[in-house]
Amino acid sequence: MGAFETMTMSDGAEIAVYRATPARERRGGLVLIQEIFGVTEHIREQCESYAEEGYEVLAPALFDREHPGFEAGYNDAQFARAVELARKLHPFELSVADTRTCVDALKGKGPVLVTGYCYGGSVTWAAACQIDGVAAASGFYGGNIIQMNDQTPKCPTILHFGRFDHSIPMENVEAIETAHPEVKVYVYEAGHGFNSDRRKDYHEPSADLARARTLELFRANGG
Repeated sequence: MGAFETMTMSDGAEIAVYRATPARERRGGLVLIQEIFGVTEHIREQCESYAEEGYEVLAPALFDREHPGFEAGYNDAQFARAVELARKLHPFELSVADTRTCVDALKGKGPVLVTGYCYGGSVTWAAACQIDGVAAASGFYGGNIIQMNDQTPKCPTILHFGRFDHSIPMENVEAIETAHPEVKVYVYEAGHGFNSDRRKDYHEPSADLARARTLELFRANGG
C-alpha cells in the first residue's frame, strides 16, 4: 500500500505527495496528476493499480498550499470549492512546477511517465510540452489543453476524450487533433470523467481501453 509523505517543491512549499511503490520488478516512475477533487481515494487507487504494474508512483496534492488535505466529494458545495481552487486560487503554473519536481525525483532511477485526469489531464499536456525528462504522457479529458494548443509535446503523447463530454466540445478535440498529427487522440463513447467509478459518467469499457492504451504507450517508451 502507498502512503503520503512530504516533499519540498521548487518554491519551498512543503506539500503532501502520495507514493505507491512497485508490487513487482520496477518498470519506471510515474507521476499521476489528480482531478480537481484532490488526491482522493479514487486517485490513490489509481496509484496503487499502476504500482501493481511495476511503477513507482508519485501523486502530488497540488492544492495543499491553499487547502491542506483537500479531498472533495461530488456534491455541489464541495464541487464549488474544487472549482474555486483550480480556477481562482491555485496557479496552474505551480501545478506544472510541482509535476516537474516529482519528475526530477524519479528520473534518476529510469524512465518517467506522466498521466492525469480532468485538471490533471491538462497538467499532463503541459508536462509533456514543458518538462524535460518525461518519456511519455497520457492525458485524460483535459479541458484546458485547447488553451495550450500552440505548445508541442517533447515526448510521445496520447489523449483521451469522451464524445459526450459537455465540458469539452468535440470541435476543441478536433482542433487539437488537427494541430498535432503527432499526437494520437482517442475519442470514447462516454462522457466526462469516464475513468472514475465514483462519477455518474463512469464507463467501464472506455476506462479499461484507455488504461490499456496508456500502458501500451508507457511500455513502448521504456516503462
